Amino acid sequence: MVINILNGLVYGGLLYILAVGLVLIFGLRRVVNFAHGSLFMVGGYVAFAVAAVSNFWLAMVVAIVVLAILGVILDRFVFRPLQHEDPIATVLVTFGLLLVLEDVVKTIWGKDFLSLAAPPLLSGTVSIVGETFPVYRLMVIAVAVLVAVGLSLWLRFSRIGLYVRASSVDPVTTGMQGVDTDRVSAAVVAIGAGLAGLSGTIAAPLMALSPSMGSFILIDSFIVVVVGGLGSFSGAFIAALVIGQVHNFGIVYIPWAASLIPFLLMVAVLIWRPTGLAG
Repeated sequence: MVINILNGLVYGGLLYILAVGLVLIFGLRRVVNFAHGSLFMVGGYVAFAVAAVSNFWLAMVVAIVVLAILGVILDRFVFRPLQHEDPIATVLVTFGLLLVLEDVVKTIWGKDFLSLAAPPLLSGTVSIVGETFPVYRLMVIAVAVLVAVGLSLWLRFSRIGLYVRASSVDPVTTGMQGVDTDRVSAAVVAIGAGLAGLSGTIAAPLMALSPSMGSFILIDSFIVVVVGGLGSFSGAFIAALVIGQVHNFGIVYIPWAASLIPFLLMVAVLIWRPTGLAG
């Protein structure tokens, strides 16, 4: 039971790191980014390429930086122009970006499944309640907690965090106070994309790399965002932990319905509380 709970926390942690990027981008740009799953996938492949000539830790840093730069480019040429457009245009453009990035990855790395080994420092196991558990999976949980704490402190106590919160509530008034809201939004999108790169990197040793890997986890990430409440960081954290447990216990005990359970949970939350757990 304890091992199943820990595995649920691992998947929930991955979901949170990815989903909180969606929350950041939506909060500032009001854009539902369907290409976010492909950023997760690209992060994994960039880390794979760097790790092949260096080490896992440098690969993680490079993936975060590359995806952050890609996020700035997307913000300037995609998200900013789409900010005031019809939502269906946003869906079509970002979904098209997902397909384009998948094709780029297929062209560079092919369609075969690839794998990235965990760093030697974290390749062992530990004994928990008499059962073995990989050290690397514990690291994933720790990274998710650090991201949650770091984002919370950044938003609450830093000046740019104040600008971010103000811009997400009323960008016009915030701009009138002398804040460059476009620059703030670009920084936030860069952080969101960088987090997608981080999640893709730490997920690579846990799952096979493939051009379609982002599409599958993107669905659960959107469920996390909807269940937690659009624009809510605390809601995303709670929802990710819940979805992680539901997903893992579903696979263990009712595998035939495992993929359906998160959708049922989302429907139940939307009926009971349409604004999500945190509103």
